[in-house]
Amino acid sequence: MTSATLLTPATSSRPGGERPGKTTRAAERAYIRVLVVLDTAVLAVAILVGYLARFGDEEPTGSEIPYVVVAPVLLLVWLVSLKAMRCYDDQVLGYGADEYRRVSAASMRLAGGIAIAGYIADVGVSRGFLAISFAVGTIGLEVARFAARKRLHRARDRGAGWSRKVLVVGDTAHVLELVHTLRREPYAGYQVVGACIPDALLAPVPQRLGDVPVVGSFRGIPEAATAIGADTVAVTASGELTATRLRRLGWQLEGTGVDLVVAPALTDVAGPRIHTRPVAGLPLIHVEAPEFRGARKLVKGFVDRSISSIALLVLAPLLIVIALAIKIDSRGPVLFRQTRVGQGGEEFGVFKFRTMVVNADALLAELAARNETDGLMFKMRDDPRVTRVGRLLRKWSLDELPQLANVLLGQMSLVGPRPPLPSEVARYDGDVARRLLVKPGMTGLWQVSGRSDLSWEDGIRLDLYYVENWSLAADLTILWKTFGAVLNSRGAY
Repeated sequence: MTSATLLTPATSSRPGGERPGKTTRAAERAYIRVLVVLDTAVLAVAILVGYLARFGDEEPTGSEIPYVVVAPVLLLVWLVSLKAMRCYDDQVLGYGADEYRRVSAASMRLAGGIAIAGYIADVGVSRGFLAISFAVGTIGLEVARFAARKRLHRARDRGAGWSRKVLVVGDTAHVLELVHTLRREPYAGYQVVGACIPDALLAPVPQRLGDVPVVGSFRGIPEAATAIGADTVAVTASGELTATRLRRLGWQLEGTGVDLVVAPALTDVAGPRIHTRPVAGLPLIHVEAPEFRGARKLVKGFVDRSISSIALLVLAPLLIVIALAIKIDSRGPVLFRQTRVGQGGEEFGVFKFRTMVVNADALLAELAARNETDGLMFKMRDDPRVTRVGRLLRKWSLDELPQLANVLLGQMSLVGPRPPLPSEVARYDGDVARRLLVKPGMTGLWQVSGRSDLSWEDGIRLDLYYVENWSLAADLTILWKTFGAVLNSRGAY
């Protein structure tokens, strides 16, 4: 998942990777050292596994170079390849998919280069050894990076860990919007420490925008960044900050160790849909239209139905046990079929295990005043209509397993927006109705980002972001995160 506001690097003014804040610089270097140690350990294990899997206790033959030399050379060259692909660049570390792509690209390019060089030079190093080493090493690097990133994210959520110190520059309204966006995802590593606003908005007394101190105007941005120890200047929209002034700001920051990034007004658009094209000296941002049909959609539908059919077969014993528990716990049917709205506004019956008493709908009017959400949904943490078994099923999201049948029937997808009720859809405005452009999903960004703990606005924002930027790779990521969300039980009630 990407930040709602696109941060586009305008210049990189960090000679040798230096930053002005000693604490930030030390934390950044410490994190990179941890990654180097992790990568080295993973590659050493991968090469050892490749050797043992290929040769075991046998003595290697057919190679002019002993493997006691091949192994350390391969390890060193692999680390150099990671460095050459900028896998330790702080611009990609800790957030986004670019770090993982670079790690995979570095490994695959090195594997291809060694294969070609070995064929030309006829060195005779075992191809099985290399294939196993690279397969294990590439997967291991990705897993190690993921684990390191999760630890970093937890530290950032606590207000610790390595984060960029950001000075936000722009009009008051846009500054507040960018601050809100960056704080919505603290694990992204952008910590706002101050703001600069136009001269006309400055007051003779110290000002604050929310809890962000105003530390200057557009006339002294570099000085303000230095004074508060900022290592990044994030420029958002402002009528006074013209292209000429922005270009001069980039010149002023050269050699200071402060990054300059630009946050355009374009929001909730993922990186793959954005391409920067220089035209007449202007970096025009070209945004591709979202894809709602075509070959990728056919592949998504095939994957959905294949996985759902396999899952129904594998989970059949568990489904039977749950059905028996529901029947024993309370009177009423095992399954609860509720009308929901799917793609294109078409209604269908969604299957769920029954978790409430049989007259739950009749009791809803009595509980309406106790609704704990701020939108069109009804949610309350201690809903008296939920049965004993129902609470357990909701905690672990087991009540939603029958929706695999809806996926198999083509009414739902494994990943997508939350399927809304007809009463909710009746009150949709033009923007929210875009949720109906794709099939609803069993899981999605809403489910892996907090579920019922999220506000209505944030839930809709995440659903719309998925609609605009869905991809098969993103679907796999969300499915992976769903397991963690279910185990954590956050927002499940």
